[in-house]
Amino acid sequence: MLLKLILLFTVMPIVELMLLLEVNKHIGFNYTILIVIATGIVGGYLARSQGRGILFDIKLEMSQGRIPTEELIDGLCVLVGGAFLITPGLITDFVGFMLVIPHTRMLLKLYVKSKMKHMIKTGSFVVHHRDLK
Repeated sequence: MLLKLILLFTVMPIVELMLLLEVNKHIGFNYTILIVIATGIVGGYLARSQGRGILFDIKLEMSQGRIPTEELIDGLCVLVGGAFLITPGLITDFVGFMLVIPHTRMLLKLYVKSKMKHMIKTGSFVVHHRDLK
């Protein structure tokens, strides 16, 4: 797991930089910077509006005595997606939009749920807990 995180935080920025430099060659510096700024602004707005809707849904579920599991997963997706969207880069922007836009987020949630079910069935997903006294 540690190796994957190290690769993520070292290789990903290099790949993002290489992609931005390649885009810069084709459309120019000003347009490349404009794309980065625009995706940050639009992404921030989208994450904020989606987050407000999810908070409303969480409050509604809790007021009706239900545990807001779907809404909490949505909230986590939007939070992570928003962080990706304000991070400069085209790949992170793509992933961020996938997490923030409801329809693509739903597809991603279905994939993650099926993966989690498979991990639980095969025993590769284990939850450890300790008794607090």
